[in-house]
Order: sequence, then C-alpha cells, then structure tokens
Amino acid sequence: MSRIHVLVRRPRRTLAALATVLVAVGITAASGASFTASSASPGNVFATGTLGITSSKDNAAIMNVGGMRPGDPASTGLVDIQNTGSLSGAFTLSQAHLTDSDTANPLSGKLNVVVADCGTWSGTSAPSCSGATTKYSGTLANLSSVSLGTFLGGDKHRYQVNVSLDQTAGNAYQGDSSTTEFDFNAA
Repeated sequence: MSRIHVLVRRPRRTLAALATVLVAVGITAASGASFTASSASPGNVFATGTLGITSSKDNAAIMNVGGMRPGDPASTGLVDIQNTGSLSGAFTLSQAHLTDSDTANPLSGKLNVVVADCGTWSGTSAPSCSGATTKYSGTLANLSSVSLGTFLGGDKHRYQVNVSLDQTAGNAYQGDSSTTEFDFNAA
C-alpha cells in the first residue's frame, strides 16, 4: 500500500497527527523566541519651589513727611525688598488705599515721587544709592504698577523713595495731606 492510500483510509488519525504537529510547532515558536531585559529607576521625587517677600518696612511707613513746601528738596526713604523663596519672580510696586484730605485739590497729584533701585545686596553689604536706576518718576496719584524686574531666589534689593511737593502747588494745598500704602508684589 502506498502511503497516500493509508492517509486517505485513516483520515481521523491523519488529522489528529497533523493537529498535534501544528500545536507543537506553535508552542515552540511562542516559547522564548526573543530576549528581554529591564531596568528600574525608583525613587523619583518632584517638588515645587517657593516665592516669598520680606520688606525692611513690613507693616511700617517708608516715610512720613510733614511741613512740605513747594520747591523744597525731596524727602528720602529707604526700603529693602528680598525674595525669600527659591524661585525667581517678577516683582512690582504699586500704591493702594490713596486718600487725599482735600478731594477738590488732591495733594497726591502734586506730590512728585521718584523710586530708584539702588541695586542688589552683596552678603551683608547694602548697595550705594549713588547711580541708582530710576524705576518710577511721576506723581503719587499716577503710581499704579511699576515693574521692579526679576529677582532670583534670595535676591535682596534696596530702593530709595524720594517725595517732593511740586512748585506749582498753590495756596489751595496748604494744610492738605495724602496717605497711601506701597505694595510690593511678586509673581
């Protein structure tokens, strides 16, 4: 008998044998035909930085000036502002809660203000204000938001604030007063 004849006469055995061979080939092909490797990197930590401000005049006036006369030299106040955080931030100065005793003749419109950045502290040495960079020059009434620049974490700047009564202030301003709050902010 020829072989083909035997396979045709016993189809169940032939199919069973063929199925067994196919399963064996499939297992062999799927069992470890490739290499694998891995590497772990545990303990990854992510944290935020901080941004904070301290002022040498925190909750205190930078200056209180009385007896001003038109054309007199400017009165000067100093304030040190520091970024106490670890991140850099854009610092600004603005005035808030401006109150004039005479609303018909607001003194804040006649008070000339110059805010100058004396520079960054170096350790415990304060910068000299000679050659300071002017950040604002105008009236107290117009002081809204002034960019002081970017402070790196730990940077401390000294600011000089000069205030004088404009020469054009006439008799209507006698006995008047203005009060305001200087706000330093960082973002």
